[in-house]
Amino acid sequence: MTARLSCIVPAYNEAARIGAVLAVLAPHPLLAEVIVVDDGSSDGTADMAMRHPVRVIRLPGNRGKTAALAVGLAAAQHDAVMLIDSDLSGLTAADVTALAAPVLSGRADATISLRGNAPGLWRWIGLDYISGERVFSRALLAGQGETLRRLPKFGFEVFLNAIWIRQGLRLAVVRWPGVSSPSKAQKRGVLAGLWADAAMLADMVRTTGLPTALQQILRMRGVRV
Repeated sequence: MTARLSCIVPAYNEAARIGAVLAVLAPHPLLAEVIVVDDGSSDGTADMAMRHPVRVIRLPGNRGKTAALAVGLAAAQHDAVMLIDSDLSGLTAADVTALAAPVLSGRADATISLRGNAPGLWRWIGLDYISGERVFSRALLAGQGETLRRLPKFGFEVFLNAIWIRQGLRLAVVRWPGVSSPSKAQKRGVLAGLWADAAMLADMVRTTGLPTALQQILRMRGVRV
């Protein structure tokens, strides 16, 4: 397998964590480019990212994860894209390879991670359907730029799930037992974290509706390879 993936890393106030993630991504042989989209951070996230051989795009204000991903996808030079959250701990080069391999080898059409600290229910059923770490073809979102710009801040994952399901993609779930991400409460404090979680769930429901979001779990589990 040769380097032909564009890796997009949306980031907001992750100066304390993004360096460790980029230290793994930037030299990875399967990643032809790494694009960090700084979503209006106020803590030096972009400055930290620029210490690594990656492309950094700064947004003028905090527009939300969906908007940051839309900018990154538009800037990507390759059709196969990998999305990686910027707050991961424990990420290794082997994890990146494992996430890319099923798509690059043709065994699956898309991959999604299952982190070691994913909610217990997700680990039990073998699917974190809103995981931020994915590999898929950018062509699936061709012509969707305006739609992405209108989505809620955290509507991207469930929107993409709907496309995957409609297209009948074969999905590989890649377990990352050594990888974790902090909760919003850990990063922002308990009250602010709970509020952020509630806002994220509200965005998901606005994007697809609650019944559809729940149905995605069953439909995606059914197409795992």
